[in-house]
Amino acid sequence: MIEGLVGLTVMMLICCLRVPISFAMAIVGIVGYAYMRDWNWTVAFAMTQTKLYETGRNYTLSVVPLFILMGNFVTRAGMSQELFRAAYAFIGHLRGGLAMATIWASAGFGGICGSSIATAATFAKVAYPSMKKFGYSDRLAAGVVAGGGTLGIMIPPSTIMVIYGIFTETNIGKLFAAGILPGIVGAILLCGAVQYMTWRDPASGPPGERSSWRERLLALKDVWAVAALFLFVMGGIYGGLFTAAEGAAMGAFGAMVFALSRRALTWRTLYDALLESARTTSMLFMILIGALIFAEFVNITSMPNDLKTFVTRFNVTPTIVVAAICAIYVVLGTAMEELSMILLTIPVFFPVIVHLGFDPVWFGIIIVCIVEIGLISPPVGMNEHVRAEDAAPPGEHGHRLQRRAALHVGRHRAAGHPDRVPLALALAAQHDAVTRVALDRVRPAPDTPPHSPHLSATPRIQEELPCGTHASLDATSSPVRSAPPRPSRSPASPRRR
Repeated sequence: MIEGLVGLTVMMLICCLRVPISFAMAIVGIVGYAYMRDWNWTVAFAMTQTKLYETGRNYTLSVVPLFILMGNFVTRAGMSQELFRAAYAFIGHLRGGLAMATIWASAGFGGICGSSIATAATFAKVAYPSMKKFGYSDRLAAGVVAGGGTLGIMIPPSTIMVIYGIFTETNIGKLFAAGILPGIVGAILLCGAVQYMTWRDPASGPPGERSSWRERLLALKDVWAVAALFLFVMGGIYGGLFTAAEGAAMGAFGAMVFALSRRALTWRTLYDALLESARTTSMLFMILIGALIFAEFVNITSMPNDLKTFVTRFNVTPTIVVAAICAIYVVLGTAMEELSMILLTIPVFFPVIVHLGFDPVWFGIIIVCIVEIGLISPPVGMNEHVRAEDAAPPGEHGHRLQRRAALHVGRHRAAGHPDRVPLALALAAQHDAVTRVALDRVRPAPDTPPHSPHLSATPRIQEELPCGTHASLDATSSPVRSAPPRPSRSPASPRRR
């Protein structure tokens, strides 16, 4: 057991030196394996070669890149907006309705995405601006986006469940089936938390307008693609029509068809989706290979058997053991990335869980629940970082864009080209949501001629509101009254140096 504890400690120290977790686990695994074999490096490198080869040729692992690709196609198809509008149409009139609509839309989006970070990033752009527009508090809006994003890994398909099932040789279909009810219960509890916050502070989540049944049915009609894709993939897996890998392939193909039908998939977006999927898959496989190498080192030590002997000798109740494991995961979740945490600890804890007679499927759902806590626990809390990066009002980078936009406006005015100001603002507003907020603060008054040739090329900026309401804002208009333009100099007037 001492060898395993030393290996864990050394691995943590290497990670503190900012070495990637995949390399840290692989280095400790190779060196530790060679040490346990009397410093036989040939055996250690042969084990590493075997793990690399078996991981690359494992057909079951193909489900990981396919589900990731499916999530990227779904994100680019814009299905999240239909889910958000449908949820808002039914519960938007309640106190905190926008927040609860975000939670249920995140749950529905998680059923076709499988990634918590992607879910949080999507609704940080879709729901967070609407909540801020209608006067929701920063604390409630940010917490709802980050907390609702965690449902993306509980409701199937889930990449975390797939990795856990492959690593522990647990049936992935059973894991998916076991995650539906906890995901729904989690969404209900999050809505209860929203109701409690708005009950204590009604101003933090004001109610919206009640939608008619006609508007609700029209909004519900727009989510048929999401329901069809979820039922097609999950129904096929549960019904035995195809395996998990085949279901992932069918889901990716179906998501691509929906994106094509909505004309949201161009050659450029297809390239971006494939590139992003390849990058994410490479990162996951690097961590997986490193964890498998480290697991081989842990398995040949006496650490798993010593833990089982400790539990048996001191007659520790199984409930206390599970509670202690959950407490360890909560602590690790504040300082480690979730996938690395699971792959690092499963070789140690899983044999103990099986020895105590617990169902591996049940333990897998417990692990996902703890991972959800880690996703919103500081300081690592990935969902909070994603939300702050994608949807926060102009912060450090936003103020920098604001100053840059004001500088360009001043240059155009000083150069005597006021007709170029609206075009520059409109083109820059399409670049980023943060840029749009920054430009709204420096947008000049409409002092250009109405028939300027540049105004015909100025696009209209659409700000989407819930339930399909649109507020059109012309790039040449301004809700803010600005100072009148300076009088132009006459050609005969002297110029100061």
